[in-house]
Amino acid sequence: MQDIKFPVKLNFNISSLANDFTALDASEKPIAYVKQKLFKLKEDISVFSDESQSKVNYKIKANKWLDFNTAYDFYNSDNIVFGKVVRKGWKSIWKAEYQVVDEKEKIKYQINEENPWIKVFDHFLGQVPFLGIFTGYFFNPSYILKDLQGKQIVRLKKIPSFWGRNFEIESLNPLNGEDDDRILLSLMMMILLERHRG
Repeated sequence: MQDIKFPVKLNFNISSLANDFTALDASEKPIAYVKQKLFKLKEDISVFSDESQSKVNYKIKANKWLDFNTAYDFYNSDNIVFGKVVRKGWKSIWKAEYQVVDEKEKIKYQINEENPWIKVFDHFLGQVPFLGIFTGYFFNPSYILKDLQGKQIVRLKKIPSFWGRNFEIESLNPLNGEDDDRILLSLMMMILLERHRG
């Protein structure tokens, strides 16, 4: 996933049992089909080139059992780990926070939820009969990825939609080319974890 044309749209499939979505670039060209295996105690995600599932480009695997401090390793097509995204434990209960790490265990980026109150309002409205099914239109969280100098690189945001199935990644500053795959895989893994929180 290099030289991506932004914005990238993530469209979840609500007709399948799997937790899966398709990523489309600005020209509506598929750049990935992401599918999470069901009934696994440890997260196991395949990133295919498209919905045909004929070619696996990446794998994402949790390196711990279900846990607040789990790291998710990125494997390339040669089964070599080239980075990971780490969920920041108890901090993420209130405000989602993740770190993007390279293959040398060096932290390169931070991902932070912009407004944690949105998921609180989403939760309470979701408890109201009938109105709860429309929360996808009212409350739309967003997340910012920054480098270690605080420079904003991309924003991932939920697009108002029924069932909360559509998300978009917009570029705020150019990606450096070297970390493009790690950045996009981190955001994809994060939204699989965060999608049902608001």
